[in-house]
Amino acid sequence: MRSASTIFWLVSKELRSLLQDWVLLGLVIYSFSLAIIAQAQGNAQELHNASIGIVDEDHSELSRRIARAFMPPYFRPAQLVEARDVEHLMNTGQYTFVVDIPPHFERDVLDGRRPAVQMSVDATAVMQAGVGAGYAQQIILAEVGSFVSRVGPVRASPVNLTVRIAFNPNVTTAWFTSIMGIISNVTMLAIILAGAAVVREREHGTMDHLLVMPVNPFEIAMSKILANGLVIVVAVGLSLYLVVRQLLGIPIAGSVPLFMVGVALYLFFAASVGVFLATIARTMPQLGLLFILVAVPLNMLSGANTPLESMPPFLRTIMQASPSTHFVSFAQAILYRGAGFDVIWPQYLAVAAMGCLFLGLALLRFRSVAVQSS
Repeated sequence: MRSASTIFWLVSKELRSLLQDWVLLGLVIYSFSLAIIAQAQGNAQELHNASIGIVDEDHSELSRRIARAFMPPYFRPAQLVEARDVEHLMNTGQYTFVVDIPPHFERDVLDGRRPAVQMSVDATAVMQAGVGAGYAQQIILAEVGSFVSRVGPVRASPVNLTVRIAFNPNVTTAWFTSIMGIISNVTMLAIILAGAAVVREREHGTMDHLLVMPVNPFEIAMSKILANGLVIVVAVGLSLYLVVRQLLGIPIAGSVPLFMVGVALYLFFAASVGVFLATIARTMPQLGLLFILVAVPLNMLSGANTPLESMPPFLRTIMQASPSTHFVSFAQAILYRGAGFDVIWPQYLAVAAMGCLFLGLALLRFRSVAVQSS
């Protein structure tokens, strides 16, 4: 009970210190509000209002039907352009796609030949170029198939492909990037806030005062972890409800309380890493450099930006030891697929174990570093 009481008062001291630090408090508010909105709405990967031009050298009913088939929201209405102007229009970025329908295209299609349609794509817009080229090919093939079926015998396809998109029917990028943005910011802020709290004590000389008082390193470290973790848990909960659900209108399939328990476990790990890094760094700039070396790989290789399946096998195996990978895994399972505790408990256990490991490492270095700084 004495230890719990000591941790409680140290946590209250940390909370008062954090609430008086307007820079860190502003960073927390921004990271879970405007940053999430900007990431969700400014990083769209789906095709939207792409500009397209049509070079109609056939002037037939089929070529006009193809031109009319490109419609919003994926494409802007197609504009007729001349073949001699294509290179200039593409070089100046006025069109992302230009479709060139050759002469006698309709006649060759009806005669059973296989005429080629040329498509020029501005691949400087990489995502729109890749997705849009596939959409344009589907639109052209669908119009040609529909036209041929009306004027000639219908050829039955030997294979029918039925696609059912689960969990995100319209493949909306914001549904993914908003949640992944919260996850990335949890890692960043937990390490920064916990580490900065320890470094600030050392720079102000108050760490020595704490260590000569009737408190031990465990109580000091846990107060840093609990205080900063509490702030981030509250920020994550408000961000999920106010930003993700209300402002962005993104549905959440699973249990938010179950996800928040996972966030608390991951914060225990991330804050323990922050305390451990603070025992290595002597100043805030050094802590910032160490943060970059640790947090950037954790976020980039966690699966939040690139699926683990697309990584090299050796890297995929290494990242199984990273709690950030398990955090992303159970967050996606809960919030996107509605998974329960029976599915995600192994990830919870792995995150908790790694958190205990880094807390132990931080405690081993804590007193020796404090003695060196005195």
